[in-house]
Amino acid sequence: MSDDRTRFETLAVHGGEPRPAAGGSVVHPIYQGTVFETAPGSSHGDVRYIRMGTNPSQRHLHDRLASLEGAETAVATASGMAALTTALHSVMAAGDHLIAAGTFYGGPARFLDEHAARLGWTVDTADPSDPATWSEALRPNTKIILTESITNPLIRVGDLAGIARFARRHGLVSVVDNTLATPVVFRPHEVGFDLVCHSATKALNGHSDIAAGAVTGSHPLIARVESALSHYGGSLDPHAGFLLSRGLKTLALRVRAQCANARALAEFLDGHERIAHVSYPGLPGHPDHGRAAALFDGFGSMLSFRPAGGVTAAEALVKSLRLPYAASSLGGVESLVTLPAAGGHSSPAEAEGIEEDLVRFSAGIEAAEDLVADFGRALEP
Repeated sequence: MSDDRTRFETLAVHGGEPRPAAGGSVVHPIYQGTVFETAPGSSHGDVRYIRMGTNPSQRHLHDRLASLEGAETAVATASGMAALTTALHSVMAAGDHLIAAGTFYGGPARFLDEHAARLGWTVDTADPSDPATWSEALRPNTKIILTESITNPLIRVGDLAGIARFARRHGLVSVVDNTLATPVVFRPHEVGFDLVCHSATKALNGHSDIAAGAVTGSHPLIARVESALSHYGGSLDPHAGFLLSRGLKTLALRVRAQCANARALAEFLDGHERIAHVSYPGLPGHPDHGRAAALFDGFGSMLSFRPAGGVTAAEALVKSLRLPYAASSLGGVESLVTLPAAGGHSSPAEAEGIEEDLVRFSAGIEAAEDLVADFGRALEP
């Protein structure tokens, strides 16, 4: 099901699925085996082995992921961090330079802070909305420009198409973390990104019950990712892959509901006297609203805001809410709320632009009216 006319909802159910499946089942089976027969004279690429990601269940999931992102191929990993770090390792070598365009979630930020120098990599940061900073950061040994489709937790949208063009013009590999947007909202390969990474633990799976990651891209680039992944051993277990594939079938329904909930809550909070600031690209006053409207199909399921009254008010609000769980993940069917400065980001909050009173909200699929009512009650004096 790869016809360009096929709608995303249909791709989510049927994309990458073999028909007929083994034994006529409409659900692809779990091949839990680690070892498979290999005919004499076969090449290394014909070997089916679980660490290499070539178990039949793993290959099935790769086809599904590639279909959703509109990529030539894909590989699944044991976590989102495994996806991103393996993608970087597949391109970077000692002596290479990377441009990090954005304020990143704590995992990637800590990885670059703590390991880049030891690996012989140099890193410069840049503003994803300001092309002049990309040029200033560019060096003769630059190999990658890395960004996020929606930044976490500040909820900004950079000049994504511009970053992809910049990378192509200078012979760089463009890498984007598309976890917050998901392919329902944005498909980075369509604007020219080379590698797209996901923490599939989040919205792709959508049920807060597995850890997984994904990298999509061209055959040559993903072959390099697969090689690095095999050496580092970060392949995804077939049973977790089965749960992820099952979650993908409802991805469009879940994410569209989450986006609608996030927008409803953002609009409610934006006009509330006890809220000082709301960051959600679906709001006309958001600095990236026009860019998001042009690039995205929807505005995402995440928003951040700052209550009037500082960190004391923020902590009291989180404690008073009844529906969202106070937890640091995102993308599940349940709404989650957290204070990012209290954990999950590596650098001091002030240096990251993450104030102590910043609240991050990940919308679930509850009724929007109930979420708004819960926040309205919690914000009462």
